[in-house]
Amino acid sequence: MSKYLIIQIRENTQIKAEEFSSFIRYSNAPKEHFYSYDLFKDPPLEKSIINNYDAIFIGGASDASVLKPEIYHFVPNLIEFIKECVEKKIPTFASCFGFQAAVLALDGEIIHQTIDYEMGTYPISLTNKAKQDLLFKDTPDGFYGVSVHKEKAVTLPETCEKIAYTKNCIHAFKVKNCPFYAFQFHPELDKQTLVDRLAFYKDQYTDNQEHYQQIIDSVVETPESNNLVQKFIERI
Repeated sequence: MSKYLIIQIRENTQIKAEEFSSFIRYSNAPKEHFYSYDLFKDPPLEKSIINNYDAIFIGGASDASVLKPEIYHFVPNLIEFIKECVEKKIPTFASCFGFQAAVLALDGEIIHQTIDYEMGTYPISLTNKAKQDLLFKDTPDGFYGVSVHKEKAVTLPETCEKIAYTKNCIHAFKVKNCPFYAFQFHPELDKQTLVDRLAFYKDQYTDNQEHYQQIIDSVVETPESNNLVQKFIERI
């Protein structure tokens, strides 16, 4: 039986459970194939744990920042774990916070935004690399994805291939010659889950009730983005 580890960075148990369920739903794989690892509560990740799983998923984190390792002490541990995944060529699917940690692990740069950050659903453009990529080859250019983040990457290390982007930042990359994919957007999230999650985090991401409602009214369905989870399981 295939086994998949989802590394989670969520303090709230409700959001943690929702994230876990979202990955499973869009993977179209049985629930019993998935296991959760909680960076807030579980011991530091041992590199040897990758030998127990067929693939690694890394989720998002509205409760932490990769730029504050002095507060979130698991960040250096996660970065070292990601380096091991790359070195051992472990199939890895890193979403949002996972994307940002991966950029740092590969000696890239993450910057913080205080204004004009992405929050909602956005059309995502593809590079020419996507046409030949096993995961993205049949994803249409300009597909919509869920994106809520205040930290971003605008350049990538030479070891990575840029696959997707918006005018604001890089949105997906693959490590060269390695089955490691990272997404600034959330392939595991759909419109309704985003609406539910923003209701929980609205004080953190929106200015007031009117601003929150504007975001909610603008979001759209994201089927092509969501399909990437199952494609990863099947192809990578």
